[in-house]
Amino acid sequence: MSDEALDRQIIREIIDAWAICRDSGDWEGLRACWHEGAVMNATWFQGDSEMFIANAKKAFDKGGASTHFLGGSMIVLRGARAVAQTKMMISSRDEVDGAPCDIVCSGRFYDFFEKRGGRWGIVERQPIYEKDRLDALDPARAPKFDPAVYNSIPEGYRHLGYVQVKRGLPVKRDMPGLRGPEVEKLYARGAAWLAEARHWPS
Repeated sequence: MSDEALDRQIIREIIDAWAICRDSGDWEGLRACWHEGAVMNATWFQGDSEMFIANAKKAFDKGGASTHFLGGSMIVLRGARAVAQTKMMISSRDEVDGAPCDIVCSGRFYDFFEKRGGRWGIVERQPIYEKDRLDALDPARAPKFDPAVYNSIPEGYRHLGYVQVKRGLPVKRDMPGLRGPEVEKLYARGAAWLAEARHWPS
């Protein structure tokens, strides 16, 4: 196997491990996916990966049941840096105005990777939210939405964000979607990250 093929395999294994560790409550395994000082961005959280892990653990311990499913990846390598895009789906079950619902959001994980001291790790993760939906488990108990809150959230994560707002979470309103200035800025940041690539000592 070539060095490039091995690097790609390792990066994909980290992406897979992130989802499995996050959903199963393996916090040490999740921590191993990041480099120190890494950043996680999500609808409800933007900040240090350690703080993200602490908040995810708190939600998990309270019975939170959000799960992540992964599809194909596209990995662009430049020396000791990489950008990986991975198709993903976030699935959760929650109550909206007392009505139990399933919420599904699909999009991509956009990951900034770096090889430091011979080890690949995530430096920053920015999800791209492309499309979502909400389904009432009991059609006779469909939720009633607050239109002011519902319409304030971008289309790509409108239902997911609505449920999170109702849970009391501070949902960011300008996350990248399939199109628009936010995702174009993200692509530009990714290109700049790769353009500044350098080899770290092994």
